[in-house]
Amino acid sequence: MRRLIFDPAKSGAKMNIVCFVSGSGTNYREIVLRNPDHNYLVFSNRSDSGGVALARKNGHTIVVLSHIPFLLEARKKYGRAMIPRNCPERVQYERNIVRLIEEKLGKEPDLICLAGYDQWLTDWTVEKYFPRILNVHPGDTTRGYDGLHWIPTAKAILAGDRLIRSTLFFVDKGEDTGPVLLQSAPLFIAKTLTKLEENNHSGLLSGLKRVVRFAASNQLKTYEEFNTRADASLRTSFELICSSLQGALKEAGDWKVFPYGVHDLISAGRVGIDGTNLYIDGRQLSSHGLRLK
Repeated sequence: MRRLIFDPAKSGAKMNIVCFVSGSGTNYREIVLRNPDHNYLVFSNRSDSGGVALARKNGHTIVVLSHIPFLLEARKKYGRAMIPRNCPERVQYERNIVRLIEEKLGKEPDLICLAGYDQWLTDWTVEKYFPRILNVHPGDTTRGYDGLHWIPTAKAILAGDRLIRSTLFFVDKGEDTGPVLLQSAPLFIAKTLTKLEENNHSGLLSGLKRVVRFAASNQLKTYEEFNTRADASLRTSFELICSSLQGALKEAGDWKVFPYGVHDLISAGRVGIDGTNLYIDGRQLSSHGLRLK
């Protein structure tokens, strides 16, 4: 049965929005700038993060709980970079986060925004709050461009794409597989690199041509294949190209779709869901959601 993600007629005009931040908090900043009149709470696993400092400046409620004590034994058990997403230690950590947040709010949050949060969420949290957890990804999740930081851009280039997009989606139990609400306007790769070169980022376009030629001559279609076959110099050049594009996409993509999705769509009572099917103003969205132009 279709229902609204948030119904202002029943819940009031103000939402209880929780932003999870681990770093600079720029996505949180942009969400608040779009509409500062909601009730915001910022959770962070890093007390010294820029997001916490910004929340303090904004006068928003802050909850901080480090993940390190909870995952210390798990690191010994599984290895530092091998801790399973749904291990008991992660679940216990999130149970404590949820308890602290709901104690501060006096209720469940209306929406959770993963605004630059560097920890996995377990199935326990997803089951508790779905479909009220939003995340933004610097790539097109519908094309399988997963990975952290600049890796989605690398995958798009090697697939032959001419453009990249940011994707705003509701978090499910998969990795960047949840229902897509919104995608950013396209950022054209060559045009963006040309603009970056005009601002003293020289060598990006020539580096892109070298990468494309190498991938074509070796019939490479995936990032994993490229990373295995390319030499250190070409890998370094490709990382610089993709990280430069990712920085541009963060500003032109992430910072646009997150505030728009939260305020213009969800808090306005325009977004419905039935299972995993999303609707805006009663009209069902395609798999890539609403695309900005």
